[in-house]
Amino acid sequence: MGGLGVRWTLHGDGKTPAPGAVVRPDERLTWPRTFGLGAQHVVAMFGASFVAPVLMGLDPNLAIMMSGIATAIFLLATRGQVPSYLGCSLSFVGVAATIRASGGSSAVVTGAVFVVGVVLFLAGLAVQRFGARIIHAAMPPVVTGAVVMLIGFNLAPVTASTYWPQDQWTALLVMLFTGLAVVCLRGFFSRIAIFLGLVFGYALSWVLDQVFGKIHSPAGGAEAVDHWRLDLSGVAKADWIGLPSFHAPSFEWSAILVALPVVIALIAENAGHVKAVGEMTGASLDDKLGTAIAADGAASMLSTAVGGPPNTTYSENIGVMAATRVYSTAAYWAAACFALLFGLCPKFGAVVAAIPGGVLGGITVILYGMIGLLGAQIWLNAKVDLRNPLNLVPAAAGIIIGVGGVSLKITDNFELSGIALGTIVVITGYHVLRAFAPAHLKTQEPLLDSGTSAYDEGSSKGDA
Repeated sequence: MGGLGVRWTLHGDGKTPAPGAVVRPDERLTWPRTFGLGAQHVVAMFGASFVAPVLMGLDPNLAIMMSGIATAIFLLATRGQVPSYLGCSLSFVGVAATIRASGGSSAVVTGAVFVVGVVLFLAGLAVQRFGARIIHAAMPPVVTGAVVMLIGFNLAPVTASTYWPQDQWTALLVMLFTGLAVVCLRGFFSRIAIFLGLVFGYALSWVLDQVFGKIHSPAGGAEAVDHWRLDLSGVAKADWIGLPSFHAPSFEWSAILVALPVVIALIAENAGHVKAVGEMTGASLDDKLGTAIAADGAASMLSTAVGGPPNTTYSENIGVMAATRVYSTAAYWAAACFALLFGLCPKFGAVVAAIPGGVLGGITVILYGMIGLLGAQIWLNAKVDLRNPLNLVPAAAGIIIGVGGVSLKITDNFELSGIALGTIVVITGYHVLRAFAPAHLKTQEPLLDSGTSAYDEGSSKGDA
């Protein structure tokens, strides 16, 4: 069992780490403290792990249950050496919105993302075999930064046309509250700022309903109607205990092509995560990068195969580890168990599904922008020179195509647009231009995984 990373030695007296000491991944505190830390990890990932499936139109109960199973798979695959929580990836929200806008169902969304999981798994095996240089060769920082940026900014119309109009004043107040929480709160509370924003918005919507009655606005559709901001009728009907709703994936080429570019963002997230954990624990984890990427891919394949969302490593939980100095994987096993239990409570999922549209408007204004700006963070960390036209031209063209939803009609039944077309332009544009560029423009750039720890620590995931 020790070889699987599920046997831990007690750290000191099991109560608190000594001054300057850390609880290593193969150590633990007393079991009550370990379960308390596990609960803290669950709260830290609440904001993104519940908002993401709601925004993707998937079952939040199934999402949280599969995040627990995904975390267990990841811990077993990495032999307990890379403490991490795997939750629903926000990078796919734009993909889901694009697929649904063209008439795709939940099965088509999960089918497209299942293929992304397969590609991510194969990419992990390739990194395991050939090393991190294979990532750099195909996707230098200028490319990964541009792709992450266009994935985030592609979501702007979703906020502007779907969520914000449902209750603009609630959206504005939630945006201000969440912004203040992210900036002004300290330690653990700053890590759960998105969750606190959701709670604030929930309470505010209830108060406004009591004081002003129903609101006249679009409620999930284009037509304005009278409706309650916070509709809890589904919560009353939901059972306390029950299984989430499973469904099989369905595969369509057009949807798969829209989803595939997100592989780049997930590889960047995993690379940054492994580097950050290695720096904090003082252990060299570079040889675990391929395993971590492959494990993330396998966990996403399993989740989407039953109708759940894809998963990625969560930087919020890195924040919890940094604050507590406890890197014990036992705490993550406890968090995985809690997630499984939450997934078996439909009433809890109904509370999440009832989040008012105006609240999501205020949250997503910040969240989507943060996802996009993480692309700029990758550029900064890698010191990408945007004065160099070899970097500037493909990134500029790809981002405008991705953000503006530019489309290219190939045949009557097939066209490329938005995220997919923008990513193709960035990758192929960079490599083609590099092949023809004069020697003085071809400067050597650092490896992708040598400068992305700040990306993952500062990210909310694409996952905050």
